[in-house]
Amino acid sequence: MTSPATPRVTRAQAWLMAARPKTLTAALAPVVVGTALAAHDGVLAPWPALAALVGASLIQVGTNFANDYYDFVRGGDTADRVGPLRVTQAGLLAPETVKRGMWTVLSGAMLVGVYLAWVGGWPIVWIGLSSLACAVLYTGGPFPLAYHGLGDLFVFVFFGLIAVSGTYYVQGLSWPPDVFLAGTALGALNTAILVANNLRDIETDAKAGKRTLAVRLGTRASQVEYLLMMLVGFIVPVVGWLVYGWPAASLAALLVAPLCFAPVRRVVTHTDPAELLPALGETARVVGVYGLLLGLGLAVG
Repeated sequence: MTSPATPRVTRAQAWLMAARPKTLTAALAPVVVGTALAAHDGVLAPWPALAALVGASLIQVGTNFANDYYDFVRGGDTADRVGPLRVTQAGLLAPETVKRGMWTVLSGAMLVGVYLAWVGGWPIVWIGLSSLACAVLYTGGPFPLAYHGLGDLFVFVFFGLIAVSGTYYVQGLSWPPDVFLAGTALGALNTAILVANNLRDIETDAKAGKRTLAVRLGTRASQVEYLLMMLVGFIVPVVGWLVYGWPAASLAALLVAPLCFAPVRRVVTHTDPAELLPALGETARVVGVYGLLLGLGLAVG
C-alpha cells in the first residue's frame, strides 16, 4: 500500500519512475563517444553501434530496477531517504514485480549481446557477461558492490572504460589507446553523478549500513572526489588533441563548462542533503552534453 504522502501514479508512470530516464545519459554518452571515435578512424559500423546503444540503455535500466529492488529488501531505502521516490519502497510496485522487471530488461540486454558477441567474438562475450552480472551485483548478491564502497570503481570501469572501448571494438575490432583515454573522461563524469547521489544520501546510507565510498571518505573528501572527476573530463580532450592527434573540434567538449557551475556549487556549498537534489540531474546533463560535443568534435573533425 502507498502512504498518504505517496503521489498517486499509474502503473506505467511507476515503471517510468523506476527506470529513471534522467540517468540514461550515463549509458548513452559513452556509446556516442565510442562510435564517434570509430567514425573518426574510418571504421564506423552502424548496426553494431545501434546495438551497443540499445544494449547499454537496457543495462542501465536493468541496473536501476535492481537498485530499486535490492536497496528495499536490504533496508537501504527507508522513509528518511532524501532522494527521488523509489517505487518499491513507496509501495507503487510490489518487490517481486520490480525483480521480474529487472530480469526481463536484462534478458533483453542479453539478446542484444548475442548479436554483438557474434560481431566481436569472445572479448564481447566476457564484457557482456560481466556487465550483466555487475548490474545485479551492484546492490544484490552476497557482496553488493555499492554497500562495500566499490560503486565508484564499478561506474568508472563499466560506464567509462568498458562502455567506450567496447563500443569501438564491435565496430573496429581493435583497442587503440585513445579509446581508453575517452573512456576515462566518461567514466570520471559518470562517477561524478554517483558521488552527487551518495553525498546526498550519506547520512541515511550510514544509518542503513550501506558503506558507500562517500560514507567511508566523509563529506569533505567526497566533495574533492567530485571536483576531481569533473576536472578529468576537461583534461581528457586536451590530452587527446595534444597526444593522440584528436581534431581541434574535439575541444568543443570544454564548452560544457557553464553547465558545471550549478552542480559544483551545490556539491561544495550544501549544508542540507535536500540541496543536492537538483545536482544529480544537473551532473547527468553535463555528461550528456559533454558526450554529444566530444562525439561531434571527433566525428566531424
